[in-house]
Amino acid sequence: MDSKAHKFRENAKVALLDPDLQRALGKARGGFVDARTQAFSCLDRHAEIQDAAKQIKDHTLSVLDEYLVLFEKNVNKVGGKVHWARTPAEARKIVLDICDDVDARRIIKGKSMVSEEIALNYALETAGYDVVETDLGEYIIQLAGEPPSHIIAPAVHKTRQQITDLFHKHHSRLGLKERVTDIPDIVNEARLVLREAFLSADVGITGANFLVAETGSSVIVTNEGNGDLTNTLPGVHIVTTSIEKVIPTLEDLSGILRLLARNGTGQEITSYTTLSTGPRRTGDKDGPSQYHVVLLDNGRSEMLAGEFKEMLRCIRCGACLNHCPVYGAVGGHSYGWVYSGPMGAVLTPLMVGLDGTKDLPNACTLNGRCAEVCPMSIPLPDLLRKIRVRQNEERITSVRARWFMKAWGFLACKPHLYGWCLRILAWLLSWLWGKPHILRLLPFVHEWTATREFPKSQGFTFQSAYRKAPNSHE
Repeated sequence: MDSKAHKFRENAKVALLDPDLQRALGKARGGFVDARTQAFSCLDRHAEIQDAAKQIKDHTLSVLDEYLVLFEKNVNKVGGKVHWARTPAEARKIVLDICDDVDARRIIKGKSMVSEEIALNYALETAGYDVVETDLGEYIIQLAGEPPSHIIAPAVHKTRQQITDLFHKHHSRLGLKERVTDIPDIVNEARLVLREAFLSADVGITGANFLVAETGSSVIVTNEGNGDLTNTLPGVHIVTTSIEKVIPTLEDLSGILRLLARNGTGQEITSYTTLSTGPRRTGDKDGPSQYHVVLLDNGRSEMLAGEFKEMLRCIRCGACLNHCPVYGAVGGHSYGWVYSGPMGAVLTPLMVGLDGTKDLPNACTLNGRCAEVCPMSIPLPDLLRKIRVRQNEERITSVRARWFMKAWGFLACKPHLYGWCLRILAWLLSWLWGKPHILRLLPFVHEWTATREFPKSQGFTFQSAYRKAPNSHE
């Protein structure tokens, strides 16, 4: 998927004026947040479990190379094969070569953000393969020709009426002429259409929520069961994932799973937690004859060695998106690439480059809700600030913004001058209140004042009020 993160501002403006999108986001926003709150109200020792999960990821990342080698060793031991890809192009080539070697025609896919990251569907379809997404949300956006707008709910931006229209348009040629409007009917129609794809596929591609070094297993968590069908029915199972997904043991997995579903969907645990360990063995009644794991780097080694290492703790639960007021207002497509919300505002600049993503870290209000709910205690606001510093150092931000920050820094180092300027500003804002046509002309803030009004200023600063207050010097 090519990055369009440089279009964040114009995408956001369009999103804010889209009534269907705003309706869909409004329905989803409270549901995710309320479900998470309810799920954690029933979990004892939540803080201890979260701290233990963080320690597991920190330990793994500190010796990541050792656990990756152990994972590969155990995959080989059970008859599978690990492929290493430094770039998206290398990962695509590996998958295409595997499909070519087995003369595949139809490929079914479970949800995988890494496959979106490497633009795998486009590569497969360009090569002539019939590719069918089997996760309901992914299937919906495949019909719409759109990327996912959320890492756990890819079609969260679609209303029921839009899905009805999509199904009627694409399924009519299959003989399904009736418009389905109720959710059970929509799901049943999708199940009917996808059943034939499951039974005729040559290759199944899934992602992986985790990789277990101890056993060489890949782990997926789903609510629909499509992942199980995708990795057992076709003759070849390919896992597309990234290097930071590895964890040491099955015991470690059990602890982190207690956090994943609660933070993502508000469930105690998802309907299916599936471990795939190699190809079908003698005596197995089902399973693939080939098992491949494609491990993608794509800049993660650089993150591991630098100041953004903590971002690699992310388990892709989506909690930061669900609680982010910016994401809740503009949706995932506004961010222009695979990852959206606070985690996307960090990952996209690091993976795609700072030049074409300058608005993403600056769109954040730094309210801190994402850091409060992150199960891996990732300090997302701090990481966003670090990216802003890099942008400023590399002169990616505008000249006006750099001069503004220099002026602020100069004043902040001179308390008396800073206080005097604040008193002038407080008086000025008090005088200008109720004169929006003048406020919109103020330098540096016209984009704010063009769409909203400042609250009325009292005409004095907090510091001056504090000095005048009784007992203020006790």
